Amino acid sequence: MSNFDKYKRLGEPEKYEKAQNWQAAIGLQEVDGLKPSDYLIKTAFSNIEGEITIEEVKARLDSYYKEKATDTDSARIQEADKVSARIAEILGEKTFSFSPAEYIGIHKRLFEGLYKFAGIIRDYNITKDEWVLCGDTVYYATAIHLRETLEYDFRQEKLFSYKGLSTKQIIEHIARFVSGIWQLHVFGEGNTRTTAVFLIKYLRSLGFKDVDNSMFAQNSFYFRNALVRANYEDLTRGVIKTNEHLIRFLENLLVGGKNVLKNRVLQIGWVDNDTVKHPKDTVNDTVNDTVLSIIKSNVTITASEIAEQLNIGIATVKRKIKALKDKGLIQRVGSDKTGHWKVTDAKIVAGMKKLEGMLDE
Repeated sequence: MSNFDKYKRLGEPEKYEKAQNWQAAIGLQEVDGLKPSDYLIKTAFSNIEGEITIEEVKARLDSYYKEKATDTDSARIQEADKVSARIAEILGEKTFSFSPAEYIGIHKRLFEGLYKFAGIIRDYNITKDEWVLCGDTVYYATAIHLRETLEYDFRQEKLFSYKGLSTKQIIEHIARFVSGIWQLHVFGEGNTRTTAVFLIKYLRSLGFKDVDNSMFAQNSFYFRNALVRANYEDLTRGVIKTNEHLIRFLENLLVGGKNVLKNRVLQIGWVDNDTVKHPKDTVNDTVNDTVLSIIKSNVTITASEIAEQLNIGIATVKRKIKALKDKGLIQRVGSDKTGHWKVTDAKIVAGMKKLEGMLDE
């Protein structure tokens, strides 16, 4: 991803803008555990250099994937590649309409041919296990009221006046709006990527034309987790909804803030060993649980990707993975690069150990 940064140094505005769009488009695939192919990266550079148009990029991808066998892994890579190209195309267009139709239309354009429900409001209720919530779910909007609720949120935002607000107040309001429409989870899948693309376009329409979209490339997983924390509450555990993490992201995005964005601090129950004194075993258990939660949410993730998400050393992650393997909670199937994780329920592991103990007696 850092290769795209060279266009900023070269000082060619048109190429830099394209590079930023591609950087954001590719980085946003991380929110669903997807990683574009090397072929897509090479094709993106050809587009940035002006050698091919975005339409030619999409045509090449269609041709490329017609010749490839379809299995689960290739389908995920195909989604990452095609959606990346479509995001880059949308971000490159100087058009926008602040409306529910635009929001729904973005989803359709991103996922047409990939999801059967592209651009279709879901008619069923959903839950999603989140590693940042230790396996719990956000309460998403009820299906039967989705369209009305979406239209209401847009209507209220359209009526809102930013006149006289400080930059801090503007950012706080934008955080409330974007977390609100994301919480609806209008579609079965692809909500975060759709919301991010819509947000970038909306921010540009508000005058934030020099937004550093590389923030979405470098911190897309943080962006999603911040949205989760903005919409989750459990008063029995002292957890309240908070936009503070999303505000930090937006401050960095819009006004060049220098907030440190670490995914690990967003997880419920995370212990910061530098500021909170806890027994060492408790801290280790917390980190182990965090790594296990990440693996559960993305069984194809690698150790290096976990280290990047948590902003900790690869050696630390490998130690945590070994500890989880030793406990029988995870198993690696296939190679480190192309394989996947098999996760065993902790209750099953505990039951097996109890049975083994009984047999030994």
